[in-house]
Amino acid sequence: MSVVLEQIFQVGFLAAILRIATPLAFATLGEMFSERAGVLNLGIEGIMLLSAMTGFTVAYLSGSLWLGIAAAILTGALMGALHGVLTVALGLSQHVCGIGVTLFGTGLAYFLYRLIFGQQSTPPNIVGFKPVAIPFLSDIPILGPAVFNQFTLVYLAIIAIPVSAFVLYRTPWGLSVRMVGENPRAADSAGVSVISTRMQAVILGGALMGLAGAFLTMAQFNAFTFGVVSGRGWVAIALVVFGRWDPWRSAGAALLFAFVDALQLRLQAAGLGHIPYEAFLMLPFVLTIVAMAFMSRNAVAPTALLKPFRREER
Repeated sequence: MSVVLEQIFQVGFLAAILRIATPLAFATLGEMFSERAGVLNLGIEGIMLLSAMTGFTVAYLSGSLWLGIAAAILTGALMGALHGVLTVALGLSQHVCGIGVTLFGTGLAYFLYRLIFGQQSTPPNIVGFKPVAIPFLSDIPILGPAVFNQFTLVYLAIIAIPVSAFVLYRTPWGLSVRMVGENPRAADSAGVSVISTRMQAVILGGALMGLAGAFLTMAQFNAFTFGVVSGRGWVAIALVVFGRWDPWRSAGAALLFAFVDALQLRLQAAGLGHIPYEAFLMLPFVLTIVAMAFMSRNAVAPTALLKPFRREER
């Protein structure tokens, strides 16, 4: 217990939580927008991986991290559009199409990476984003170095949470998204284009997923590997349910997962040799499953989730 407490009350531990939570927050918000519009996007894993690859490649070849970020966002948006065409415009199974998008994105990422970089003994890397200290705020004891001396993308993730809540609950477009996810027939009767609104939500979600992938290769690891996403996309889907399709709750779920993930890394480093390291690796995923089992009992999903909209059908 003393080892655990020592790890928790460290500035580096608190900073690590925010860094680990950042890609999860982007991905979870992206999935939340898609599902609030009635579209389940199981392609998130492939979208994140392909975006991570394209973002890294553009940054490596151009020398500009922000060009890489733009490329990753564009890739995510295009993959979101592909998923939207299949599920929204054509009304195909969201489960099948999502798995197909993941397989397509994963395979394409591997193919393009090998095509561009070949088979190298040492993977290429870049000089990624550096922490940016916010004047005065970074001088606050404990909290300052942990929260206000972070990567720019971490600040963007923090800002994205209240912005997403405002957009979803305080704007006409957010109302339209919630309407088409709950009662698309009523939304159509009120003059809201269900197809267009769902497509926009899925594309926005894909762009946020792309940003999540870009963070992994341009801030957290500064290189692209085939295991760079490591199931974070699937975790994000679970976190949306855990957060009950709400931006604030979903972000809180991402922070909880990041807390456990950061803790297991610290426990591994603490030298608890009598415990296999695999036990620490699976700890955040096991707790996510347990939390899902309890929270999903009373969670109310958007009514029209997984249901294609066809105006001619009544």
